[in-house]
Amino acid sequence: MAEQHGELEGIIVKDQHTKEIDLVNRDPKHINEDVVKVDFEDVIAEPVGTYSFDGVWKSSYTTFTVSKYWCYRLLSALLGVPLAVLWGFLFALISFCHIWAVVPCIKSYLIEIQCVSRIYSLCIHTFCDPLFEALAKICSNVRVAVRKEI
Repeated sequence: MAEQHGELEGIIVKDQHTKEIDLVNRDPKHINEDVVKVDFEDVIAEPVGTYSFDGVWKSSYTTFTVSKYWCYRLLSALLGVPLAVLWGFLFALISFCHIWAVVPCIKSYLIEIQCVSRIYSLCIHTFCDPLFEALAKICSNVRVAVRKEI
């Protein structure tokens, strides 16, 4: 009994709900790689010959960058947790429906269709096979000759 208790202490069980998250790389699967990378240069550009004052350009760059940064942080602080609850609920609902409704319906359909397919196969072999065998015997005596006329 003491040996079993010692073996159980050596096993470390990790809970998937409390796993460590990476605070540096927050998109490890790169799902937002091309979607939200919007910089100042991607939105605002001045063609050659129509330049604004250098001070206006620099302050516009700073204003855009800082306002984008802080607006995102403010929105994520206000709406991040409620939306995480909403998305968690939605994906839990989808999982629940898939596990308790979709898969059982598909399994039930496959069982029922197997019974129907046996009946269908029996009908085909009973009625169609003799018909097509008779037609094959009738057509087996047909000879086709090809002649070239000049």
